[in-house]
Amino acid sequence: MPALDPRLTPARPDLAAAHLKGQVEAARFVEPVDYQAIAASVPIRRTPEADGAVDDQLLAGDIFALLEEKDGWGWGFSRADGFVGWVDLLALSTEVEAVDHRVTALRTYAFSRPDLKSEPNLLLSLNCSFRAGRRESRYVEAIGLGWVFVPHCATLDEQAGDFVAVAESFLGAPYLWGGKESLGLDCSGLVQMALLAAGTALPRDSDQQEAHLAAHWRDVTGRPERQRGDIVFWPGHVGIMTDSEHLLHANGHWMDVTLEEFAAAERRIREAHAPVRAIYRQA
Repeated sequence: MPALDPRLTPARPDLAAAHLKGQVEAARFVEPVDYQAIAASVPIRRTPEADGAVDDQLLAGDIFALLEEKDGWGWGFSRADGFVGWVDLLALSTEVEAVDHRVTALRTYAFSRPDLKSEPNLLLSLNCSFRAGRRESRYVEAIGLGWVFVPHCATLDEQAGDFVAVAESFLGAPYLWGGKESLGLDCSGLVQMALLAAGTALPRDSDQQEAHLAAHWRDVTGRPERQRGDIVFWPGHVGIMTDSEHLLHANGHWMDVTLEEFAAAERRIREAHAPVRAIYRQA
C-alpha cells in the first residue's frame, strides 16, 4: 500500500476520519460533520493558534469536514482540496447551503443591501461560492453573505475560456504562503485558482499539481519551444507561460504575482535552488 500523504490524511494517533479505518491506526474513528465557510477566506493552520502556520485556505462557500472541536478551533479537512488542519470556528457555519454560483471577478463586495451605497459585509475573491437567492436590480442575494453585483458572478457551470487570462488578472497581487485569494496567494494557489475558474480542479501544492498534470497533460519538458498555457515546475515552485518568452508566477523573490522573462527567472531559480523539473501542456 502506498504511503498516505500527511497533508491529505486526517489521522492522528488519537483520532482519524472514519473513511480511513483499515488504512491507519487510531484510538477512535469518527464521521466528519460538514461546516461551511462564511468568511471571505479562512486559513487552515497546522496548530489551533491565531499565529499557527498556514498551509491552505477555505474560500467563502467551501466545506470543512470537522472531526474535533477544541477551544473555538476545529480540526478536520477541506472538502475542496483535502488539506488537513485547524480552522477558527467563528468563520464557519453549521448551516450548509448547496452553492450554485461563484465569483468570477478578481474581487467583489458582498453588500448588506442591494445598493452600492450600502455597507459591505465581505470582500469576496475569485472562486468564492454561494447559493443565490432573490435578485433585485443588478444584485443577487448570496445567501448568508450579502448582495453581489450580478456581472461579477456566474452559475457553477459557466467557466472562463482562458485560464491564463484568469491568472494574468492576479498580476501584482501580494505573495502569501498558503494563500489562494486575490489579496494574497502563493505559486500553487495561483495555478489552482486560475484553472479552477476554467473548470479544471487541481490539487493544492505544486508537487501534487505536477503529479496530477503528468497523468493528464502532455509532457513537453524536452521541447525547445514554449507556448501560452504551458505550466512550468521546479522543485517547490510552479509558474505559467503567458507566451513563448514570459512567465507569470507568484513568488517570494518579488513578493507578488510577477510577469518576467522566462530566461531570467529560470536562471535565477536554477542558480539559487534547482533547474526546471517539468513542463506540461494541456492535451
